[in-house]
Amino acid sequence: MYEISGLTKIYDGKGKNEKVHALQGVDVVIPDNDMLAIQGPTGHGKSTLLQLLGGLDRPTGGSLKFDGQEMAKMGEMSLTKLRAQNFGYIFQGFNLIPTLTAQENVETALVPLGVSKVERRERAAKALTDVGLGERLGHLQTELSGGQQQRVAIARALVKEPKVILADEPTGNLDEETRDDIFGLLEKLWADLGLTVIMVTHDSALSKRVPRLAQIKNGKLTIKRESKTANAA
Repeated sequence: MYEISGLTKIYDGKGKNEKVHALQGVDVVIPDNDMLAIQGPTGHGKSTLLQLLGGLDRPTGGSLKFDGQEMAKMGEMSLTKLRAQNFGYIFQGFNLIPTLTAQENVETALVPLGVSKVERRERAAKALTDVGLGERLGHLQTELSGGQQQRVAIARALVKEPKVILADEPTGNLDEETRDDIFGLLEKLWADLGLTVIMVTHDSALSKRVPRLAQIKNGKLTIKRESKTANAA
């Protein structure tokens, strides 16, 4: 569960003494097993917020708590451990290593956790099977379609059994049919595994399918649609 209040992020601009206010006082609670999509214009803070939620960057101010832990105040070693154990990342560009097979790419997520080679191979094979690529374990990136590459990326995110999946434009490089297949897979995994899924997307078709929708504009976040569960509560 995320508890976020007054969250800000300020970058140095190109000019002397210029400051870019990427996030300006974000307040939001993201409960366990939430599926939240974040929309907004380019350059208004969506990806910045996602990076902060994943511990890939640190806020300038405010509070960012995950399961009661203040991420903004954690030491680098503690934050690295938190990332490795709790967060799975999915990127628009897949971010696969082209010289590695699908199975080897998935295994890379387990290396920081100190998992043995034998267990890594077993867990990677299962994760790929779970996303429908059980017969593609030994294929290189160049031997896979765009949809298959994104399935490898999803398997890599899932293999360490995270609590949270953070997805930055996960269907942005896919055609419409493949987009629907990939989002359908994410929906199934979210429901079956009880994950928290937070995604940034420009795709209005996907935004209509998620239970909860937020918008960021000028660094400020607004909840545009609450999930039925939240409304019932």
